[in-house]
Amino acid sequence: MEEFNTERFIDEGPEMIRVSKFYKESKEGKFVSFMDKDVRTLYDSFRKGAKESTVELNTTSALANYTIEADNGPCLGWRESFTKPYQWLHYNETLLRAKNFGSGLVSHGLYPSPETFIGIYSQNCPEWILTEQAAYCYSMVIVPLYDTLGPDACAYIIKQTEISVVVCDDDAKCNLILDKAPRCLKKLIVIKETRPATNQRARNRGVEIIRFEDVEKLGASKDNPEVPPKLTDVCTICYTSGTTGNPKGVMLSHENVIAGVCAVLLQLGEHRPKSDDVMISFLPLAHMLERCCENAMYMMGGAVGFYSGEIPRLSDDMKALRPTVMPAVPRLLNRIYDKVMAELNGSFIKKMLFNMAMSAKEGEIKRGIIRNNSFWDKLVFRKVQEGMGGRMRLMVVGSAPLAGNVLTFTRCALGCLIVEGYGQTECTAPITLTVQGEHVPEHVGPPVSCCCVKLVDVPEMEYFASQGQGEVCVRGTNVFQGYYKDEAKTNEVLDSKGWLHTGDVGMWQPNGTLKIIDRKKHIFKLSQGEYIVPEKIENIYIRSQYVQQVFVCGESLKSCIVAIVVPDVDVIKCWASENKIPGTLSVLCAHPEVKQLIMDDMLVWGKESGLRSFEQVKDIYLHPDPFSVQNGLLTPTFKTKRPQLKQYFKPQIEDMYANMT
Repeated sequence: MEEFNTERFIDEGPEMIRVSKFYKESKEGKFVSFMDKDVRTLYDSFRKGAKESTVELNTTSALANYTIEADNGPCLGWRESFTKPYQWLHYNETLLRAKNFGSGLVSHGLYPSPETFIGIYSQNCPEWILTEQAAYCYSMVIVPLYDTLGPDACAYIIKQTEISVVVCDDDAKCNLILDKAPRCLKKLIVIKETRPATNQRARNRGVEIIRFEDVEKLGASKDNPEVPPKLTDVCTICYTSGTTGNPKGVMLSHENVIAGVCAVLLQLGEHRPKSDDVMISFLPLAHMLERCCENAMYMMGGAVGFYSGEIPRLSDDMKALRPTVMPAVPRLLNRIYDKVMAELNGSFIKKMLFNMAMSAKEGEIKRGIIRNNSFWDKLVFRKVQEGMGGRMRLMVVGSAPLAGNVLTFTRCALGCLIVEGYGQTECTAPITLTVQGEHVPEHVGPPVSCCCVKLVDVPEMEYFASQGQGEVCVRGTNVFQGYYKDEAKTNEVLDSKGWLHTGDVGMWQPNGTLKIIDRKKHIFKLSQGEYIVPEKIENIYIRSQYVQQVFVCGESLKSCIVAIVVPDVDVIKCWASENKIPGTLSVLCAHPEVKQLIMDDMLVWGKESGLRSFEQVKDIYLHPDPFSVQNGLLTPTFKTKRPQLKQYFKPQIEDMYANMT
């Protein structure tokens, strides 16, 4: 097999600009904006999908018993309970209901315009997509809300965008919105029934609660004419919780999203979703990875089935739906990997067969063979494959880095094409994507065809573009329009030449792919996609009387954070003396009661200060010697040198993670 190479670049000195080799005009500085000149907005793409949707269904899929009209295939699927089969809305019915709901919004006083914003606070369900498409029928803008933002941030978003209507899926979310509802909020449209007490509480706050179906009925009777959007219109404002302070609203246009989706479809080639594909929807629609994947399915006329809302029972939904396409995040794949590894521990024979199967399948993958019907699939990997429905052919992994061993295992066990992407909300999702046929893990592929990428020097961290390392910068048709009502923050990341400075540090690999190696600012993602701002957490923990210094750290491949703590010697020795625990500070640091005392107090401070569960440390290591300028762990201005601290305490950090169950 020839050496895999994706390299194509424009020579501009040390900041060599890399472009996609899947679009012949990219070397001239042009970017993909669309695949079909008549499909330039998400309004257009859904209607294209309706025409593409097919009746040629695989008899083994969840769609087998679904009666549909010619060229009007299944679109949105759900089930009422774990004992019920999936039921479906076909494309024409989806379009009609979306139009009716949008018409109902207009009848409730919303003006058809890209200046009109609609909030949605709901788990993934057909009504989410009906709301999104309803908005696009009348050039309106979707603003998703989600749990990890917290009630204060949700209230801030509603107030900043002056949203008057929020679509909620249930009673609990209605009450969370009502807790801190700004005065601009006038209506909550509910998908499920709300309690009379909630309805009264809303009335007391001047908020009207309306049923989703009633808005649809009103819209159908009024039949307001559609006002389709222009490609330059904003289609969504996605708020990111990735930094300190208030969340920032990322404004994305229809052109941004269509460009991102088309670039990925173009690169996938013959592996792209088709009209007979079925996708499982479980990643939050509030985030752009899931939005882009679903909009790609709708553009191609495929079907999307929604999970029942319980991640621990996702496998039950997948067995019922039998999907062929799936977006995934490392946390899910890590769970599958860990479960398989745990089952191997008790049996020498199972472990031996597993190793033989992995060796055989990995050899096939290196030769470009992707299949799930080999002898080893039937003997060793059948259980894993059936747990995901048994028909998976394409998986797109994103949101956080995926460990190489887990990626290789998943490719072998599932026998399907798995591509890994890197992106940001500010780039609509995709920046780079691994290429089918590439089997080497631990990189994120070359740039997709809607953008180009360069690395720029980060001298303070000793990363230089001339050495193939630096901050990842992106320019193209997928780059956002700016942060809503925040020109200053926009100018911090978007320079005068249109380059988005991501804050991630990357390194070019010999074959032209990108590897993410660091973060310019001290912010990182956990494996489930949550952002951690370590300095914020440290500033809370340092208030504990027992803590003199603290260094919070974590990894993108882990789901939690840990800390190195230097105890306050006087306070700890005093406590130890009162509790008749002898020894020097070094001895006390190794004492389990001392560790428990300090950690318990830190967690109390964290809880009182409003840290969320994923922001609380799950283990600490006590170190007797302070960080100092002399030992190279502090700068001359007494700021922590984070890379050096992480390297210095690498064995202790690895031990803490290894000892977690």
